[in-house]
Amino acid sequence: MKTWIIASTLGCVLALTGCGGSDDPDAARRAAQPQKDERSSFWDLFVPDQQEQTTSVNRFIWHASLDVLDFLPVESVDPYMGTIVTGYGTAPGSSRAYRAVVRIDDPALDARSLDLTLTDRNGRVLDPATTRAVEDAILLRARQLRAEQGRL
Repeated sequence: MKTWIIASTLGCVLALTGCGGSDDPDAARRAAQPQKDERSSFWDLFVPDQQEQTTSVNRFIWHASLDVLDFLPVESVDPYMGTIVTGYGTAPGSSRAYRAVVRIDDPALDARSLDLTLTDRNGRVLDPATTRAVEDAILLRARQLRAEQGRL
């Protein structure tokens, strides 16, 4: 039994040594060398790479979402991907605790740019009419912010 394991392992090793061969004798040496980073200074680390795909976010909808949902504690935000995740909180005049997840995926000041999900403590998504009312409030505030900026 032991010789069979040794023989099969040796056979696999011999079979794999023929795989991955290259006509270029320096290919293994180049693969073993670490890739050099083309950045020239520490501050270049904060500049996004050209290969990275970033989503443009409408800043008016972003700020309006934070304004309208200011009664909810913010758990995480990602302004580059356009997501805001809040913790549970109660709206003024309400006894139910809500949680919101906002996704802004377009630079246009348009209803299609905004995706809002409201859930309660049981994990149930709230009534679409409630979600629509909050979306409308966010979009109205975004238009107000845009109008205010135009006057400056």
